[in-house]
Amino acid sequence: MVRPFNFTRLPEIFFGEGKLSLLPGLLSRFGKRTILVTGRRSFMESESAGVLLDSFSSEGISFLRVEISGEPSPDDIDSALRLTSGDDLEAVVAIGGGSVMDAGKAISAMYGMTGSVLEYLEGIGTRQHPGSKLPFIAVPTTSGTGSEATSNAVLSKVGRDGFKKSLRHPAFVPEIALVDPALTLGCSPEITAASGMDCFTQLTEAFLSDRANEFTDALAVEGIKALRTSLARACHDGSDIAARSGMSFAALVSGICLANAGLGVVHGFASSVGGMLDIPHGVVCGTLMAPANRVIVRELRMGKGRKEALTKYALLGKILTGEEGRTDDYYTDGFIDFLYTTSEELRLPRLSQYGMERGFFGEICRNTGQKNNPVKLENHELEEILTERL
Repeated sequence: MVRPFNFTRLPEIFFGEGKLSLLPGLLSRFGKRTILVTGRRSFMESESAGVLLDSFSSEGISFLRVEISGEPSPDDIDSALRLTSGDDLEAVVAIGGGSVMDAGKAISAMYGMTGSVLEYLEGIGTRQHPGSKLPFIAVPTTSGTGSEATSNAVLSKVGRDGFKKSLRHPAFVPEIALVDPALTLGCSPEITAASGMDCFTQLTEAFLSDRANEFTDALAVEGIKALRTSLARACHDGSDIAARSGMSFAALVSGICLANAGLGVVHGFASSVGGMLDIPHGVVCGTLMAPANRVIVRELRMGKGRKEALTKYALLGKILTGEEGRTDDYYTDGFIDFLYTTSEELRLPRLSQYGMERGFFGEICRNTGQKNNPVKLENHELEEILTERL
């Protein structure tokens, strides 16, 4: 029997090498005056940027550019809105990684609104957003967050009183997701690894979530298959367009899955650790994924949590090992082995490299959400996960 489920709306998706050339025409659907959100250098210094801006000029498209450096904060969004408030703008385009797309999504949502974006953040703000916004086009240049297909924008404040919280509304799903794998060719091995492991985590946690359904499961499985054949290749040879395409597809699918099935404890850590330390989101996910899943599987085998999750772990292991005719335990162990091997192969950093200390564990564990996780972990188990990657 197919389980009942709800599914959020999707953006109109344009996927494939060379699709960036469609952007001026797609943007013209909404108007000629836009906010262009980018990172500080990477895209704007590329050949693709020069070609795109020439096309904007030819189409009569004008823009105000907003630069985002690092993961966006509420202050970044408020500053961008002050910069653009005096102009009658018609759309927002974000070209960059997950942080740039989150910033673009938040700017789109807050354009014309009163007050700070802080007032509308989940768990912090007291105001409900009505869902009004400027049309938003998301153009990813990394393969990780899947923000091009989600309804939330993650904003951060780093420090002992820091946070990572979402600005969320079903209307915030981008109108258009333009996914051109060629835009990821310039990503460094480090960014490719971190963003790829974020994507891997999202696919895995959505698949194991208690909100998963046949629809999200089918998408997650296809995403995992693409990632299996693409992640290591993209890290070792950044010019491999086939591998880049596989990772771009996996990231897009991971965003669709998380938007509809939710995430688990690794992303709970990413929120609590990322609010305290200046550490890339993908690094937290990637470095904690192997120990977190090892502990989850151990607890499931002890009879805790949802036992059907072990069947799903076995399916993941079967995909990743590529073997037939083995037991479920073999495949589950194979999945965990794959995570550890991948972490070592990609040389994922340890938490201590970003200032993590044992003295932070208590606060981090108290603030780590486990919604949708297949088993509820105790604080000592959460500390065990952190300790392994300290």
